[in-house]
Amino acid sequence: MNKRLKKERVILGIDPGTTIMGYGLIETKGKDVSLLVMGVIELKKFDDHYVKLKHIFERVTQLIDQYHPDELAIEAPFFGKNVQSMLKLGRAQGVAIAAALSRSLPIFEYAPRKIKMSITGQGNASKEQVALLLKQLLKIKELPSDLDATDGLAAALCHFYQTNNPTTSSDFKSWKDFINKNPGRIKK
Repeated sequence: MNKRLKKERVILGIDPGTTIMGYGLIETKGKDVSLLVMGVIELKKFDDHYVKLKHIFERVTQLIDQYHPDELAIEAPFFGKNVQSMLKLGRAQGVAIAAALSRSLPIFEYAPRKIKMSITGQGNASKEQVALLLKQLLKIKELPSDLDATDGLAAALCHFYQTNNPTTSSDFKSWKDFINKNPGRIKK
């Protein structure tokens, strides 16, 4: 059995933002996943972009110190038309990564489409679709009013799926190679 499946771990997921940054923490025990907490870091009240970055660093560090995650899964910035917005988003992401690095957390970055695909099966799913599936998968009683929180949670769950799927952690050159390495998975 894959050693990683036996291991208990806590994963912090972050959806970077410059007005609202979403986060979610999950605890995993083998193949079981449970929600620890999710929420948002409000940044609207800060006018100065550098003060926002400082606040992101402080809050992400606080989350790490409080919940002691083993890994950080963060959404990669997507390419948009507004270069200034992309730059600010990239800075916000970088500061969250720096906070994780300051606590020696391993960092895993996922494209927005990859996160949506791992949760819903569709890379172009809406925030609402992702949130509703997370509600079912993690037995969440009530969804937050701000879906940036569920986006952060989705990053954490995406990372769990990517690292706990034995077929994605191995290099298979073809279906024949997969079958040769997994003869017990063939039904006759």
